[in-house]
Amino acid sequence: MSAQKPLLILIAGPYRSGTGGDPELIAANLARLEEAAWPIFAAGHVPMIGEWVALPVLRAAGARDLDDPLAEHVLYPTAQRLLQHCDAVLRLPGESTGADQDVAIARDRGLPVYHRVEDIPGYRAVTVPTA
Repeated sequence: MSAQKPLLILIAGPYRSGTGGDPELIAANLARLEEAAWPIFAAGHVPMIGEWVALPVLRAAGARDLDDPLAEHVLYPTAQRLLQHCDAVLRLPGESTGADQDVAIARDRGLPVYHRVEDIPGYRAVTVPTA
């Protein structure tokens, strides 16, 4: 673990983009976002993905799926609110309006924007510990 204070790092990348609303493709995009969580954690930081917060909020509000009109009022605003607390953004490859907005907000706030997990302070290649 890094000796510095842990950073809260928002992982930004495609979630719904390029899926045509296909739930399996959306799930695959979320899995790609989540793959970055372990290296961030192993570097001594706290990974965050906006959908980890937004999806339970949507369910609690009664939205049945991502096509619900409420989704537009929750997904992007959740990331915007999270960025008030985050210390950096990891922007993963792929077209994504939401991720591009996250990067713009981060830059406006003077936050670092990383494009590779290897560039995150404290990064080191590690494997998942086994029992």
